[in-house]
Amino acid sequence: MRYAYGITAALLAGGAAATLTLQQPVGAQVAQNAPGSINAAAPRPGAPMSFADLAAKLQPAVVNISTTQKIQVRGGGNAFSGTPFEELFRRFGGGATDEGGKPITREATSLGSGFIISADGYVVTNNHVISASPEGGSGAVVSSITVTLPDRKEYKATIVGRDQTSDLALLKIDAKNLPFVQFGDSTRTRVGDWVVAIGNPFGLGGTVTAGIVSALHRSIGINGPYDRYIQTDASINQGNSGGPMFDLQGNVIGINTAIFSPTGGNVGIGFAIPAEEAKPIIDQLRTGQRVRRGYLGVGIQPMTEDIASSLGLAKDRGEIVARVEPGEAAARAGIRQGDVIVKVDNQEITPDNTLSYIVGKAAVGARLPVELIREGQRKTVTVTLGERPPEDQLANAGNLDDDQDDGVPGAGQSAPDQPTRSAIGLGLQTLTPDIARRLGVSATLRGVVINYVDPSSDAAANGFQPRDIILQINNVPVTTVQAAAAQIADAQKAKRPTVLLFVQRGNNPPRYVGVQLRN
Repeated sequence: MRYAYGITAALLAGGAAATLTLQQPVGAQVAQNAPGSINAAAPRPGAPMSFADLAAKLQPAVVNISTTQKIQVRGGGNAFSGTPFEELFRRFGGGATDEGGKPITREATSLGSGFIISADGYVVTNNHVISASPEGGSGAVVSSITVTLPDRKEYKATIVGRDQTSDLALLKIDAKNLPFVQFGDSTRTRVGDWVVAIGNPFGLGGTVTAGIVSALHRSIGINGPYDRYIQTDASINQGNSGGPMFDLQGNVIGINTAIFSPTGGNVGIGFAIPAEEAKPIIDQLRTGQRVRRGYLGVGIQPMTEDIASSLGLAKDRGEIVARVEPGEAAARAGIRQGDVIVKVDNQEITPDNTLSYIVGKAAVGARLPVELIREGQRKTVTVTLGERPPEDQLANAGNLDDDQDDGVPGAGQSAPDQPTRSAIGLGLQTLTPDIARRLGVSATLRGVVINYVDPSSDAAANGFQPRDIILQINNVPVTTVQAAAAQIADAQKAKRPTVLLFVQRGNNPPRYVGVQLRN
């Protein structure tokens, strides 16, 4: 199971209610829960008094999935003490090691869930259910996958296809006339609808839980362009991964994938991949196609309140371009670092409808209009999408790290940085080639380096540290302390509450951070 960390109404009765209704002018807006506006007395058609019939019909198509993993590590005495493998080897009878340092192999098992989608044995599950456990290190290999039906029949499974980005996988077992289920239309799912989850929590076998849809389009920060889940309070635990979420008509509207849990157990917040996302990918895998996704070629950041304020824009609309990959679709279309993309293919960019999601669903080679804001002016460009690279390649782009350091070599306080210390709580000095060399960055990099952070400042609260390098302020390059102070002064004159800093840590990609100005 994947984890996402971090992260009765009283009605007026009788004449009083009737009087209030009569006093409402025609077409006037009324309260969402006004008397008579909600049909709460009777359930929607099809809502069961019991889930027993539904469960009995669906359970035969839900399977348990187990994997056997061979984990190879190097021995050499009892060298595993104090390593991540110590507990693993203790649990599986380990302890003996190879004195000659030869690889040692241990077997481990993992459990998950899945469901049959055809009578001839195609099975859907999560990719992470059939992947090697990260605790096994780089030497971990899944050697076998077993699918167990509710009648306890076991089949060895082969992998038809898998997609790391969406965390989906399709398996095949050699069997005929199997019970199976179909995908439904998750776009019609509403918050508050009943759902039923069936799976294999903690290896206990077929288990049925019920709840409601708690939220839609939930982003939990674990799945890139497909970070868009159905949230439910139906109990989901370890081992439920890959199992189906059903609506009351018995259609699969989601694939249970992750839980939010500080403890490792169910706390009433589970997440499922919507069928609208899963079915097209499973269909491609089933036909032997490689899953291809559109790619714009930009590094983006959401529009936080501070960033939006510093640009004079509304928050929760659009995403800011932190970098543009050379030669990719965005660069060819003329999109620049610092642009705020607000629409793609006439769809607004919002926290629920992100740029990555819209572009990732589009076809490779599609021509899409992109509306952006540059220096306060709106403009539209047309992009021809490329193909999204593999996730491991994208991961190499990296994020700002959390390394700590006490200061900049050779840094000292200088009078020109007093305005920046007063305005944003940062002491600055010009980034010279010598300082760049000592910081381990390119000698051609231009900017100002932070040598002091006021611990009580908003900059400190946003994680700024000595040795961070500010490349731009309010989208204007700053190569001297005086230039940085001038940009901050301009923001103060314009009565902006924040300034937008484009900051780089080490050799990681730079990113935007909005910092509040002091009064």
